[in-house]
Amino acid sequence: MVKKFTANCDFGGQKAPVDLYVGNPATGSHPLAFQSKWLATSRNGNIPPEIMNSFAKLVEISEKNRVPFEDLCEYVIAELRSANTIAEDANKATELSKDSEKNDK
Repeated sequence: MVKKFTANCDFGGQKAPVDLYVGNPATGSHPLAFQSKWLATSRNGNIPPEIMNSFAKLVEISEKNRVPFEDLCEYVIAELRSANTIAEDANKATELSKDSEKNDK
């Protein structure tokens, strides 16, 4: 099953979110190769190198460990979202704590 995620891509120095779709790549093919090429030729945009490199590493890991690539991607994306949620919650708690301290004075 194809997995969707959003990445901030570069359009001539401007960052904009782009939905990307990942499925099982053909052997020896980068999972974002076609979308990267389309983005560059059709919209003059680029997927950040760190994202391209990360997905290349995920392919290697899935092949080495015989784990379905899509399942691995789903796991990693869920972990990243969870980490972001935890960071957001921590930031909110810090703000609330600071507001509470101001009100106590």
